[in-house]
Amino acid sequence: MSRRWLITGASRGLGRAFAQAALEAGDTVVATARRPADLDDLVAAHPTSAHALELDVTQRHRAFAVADEAIALVGGLDVVVNCPGYGLHAPIEETSEEAARAQMETNFFGALWVTQAVLPHLRRAGRGHVVQVSSAAGGVAFPLVGLYCASKYALEGLTESLALEAAPFGVKVTIVQPSDFRTGFREACDRRIDPASPYAEAFAQQAAALGVATSGAEAGDPRRAARALLELVAMPDPPLRLLLGEMAYDNVTAAHARQLDEWRRHEALARSADGPPEEEGA
Repeated sequence: MSRRWLITGASRGLGRAFAQAALEAGDTVVATARRPADLDDLVAAHPTSAHALELDVTQRHRAFAVADEAIALVGGLDVVVNCPGYGLHAPIEETSEEAARAQMETNFFGALWVTQAVLPHLRRAGRGHVVQVSSAAGGVAFPLVGLYCASKYALEGLTESLALEAAPFGVKVTIVQPSDFRTGFREACDRRIDPASPYAEAFAQQAAALGVATSGAEAGDPRRAARALLELVAMPDPPLRLLLGEMAYDNVTAAHARQLDEWRRHEALARSADGPPEEEGA
């Protein structure tokens, strides 16, 4: 059965790969980008099933307009994929207010506005699947990308609550946590690591790994990721979270194992805070 998709951030990266795979599967896609002309070739290759709309996800009013336009174009929505985002490379101590707010506006608030825009339509239809593209950095933190991690952790907390709220209305929700893919993501990152910073010296290896020179050497294949997404949205009971890529799986599962171990080692201290009121001076 043909599905109707809305994919934001579809001009490049995983968003582009997801749109291409859905179209090749015979589905209908409304793809969005800040510059819709970047999608001209996709529309030309699939003139009856691909549609391009302009969307800057940081503009809440535009997100609502695009949701309405998409439904008018294709008659409804079955899958919504929130994919836009970029990385900010900067030590937390040295991150400017402007850079921090811009990171949250795109990676967190952008997904929130699109989610708010599509939910009334999906809820009334009693069906649909919202897929939030997070990151391995939404499940485990790394140095020099603190604000990027914060944006993805915030997105994941929002989406866990969303899954609970949407379930009674038949709407499915999944967080996709990809690792590094060969999408040119590195080139689109905002780099603010001063070579003279003490953090540049302390984390020289990590800074080098984040560099543009490593682009194209990532383990992740975007076409394989897109096939995994098609498999995900075909599941009658999809998971809340899906890790994509070996690095994502290994790092995030190891981080959660460490967290469980840490909690258990300090269980007595954690439980000690409950109980009847203690007397003054006890």
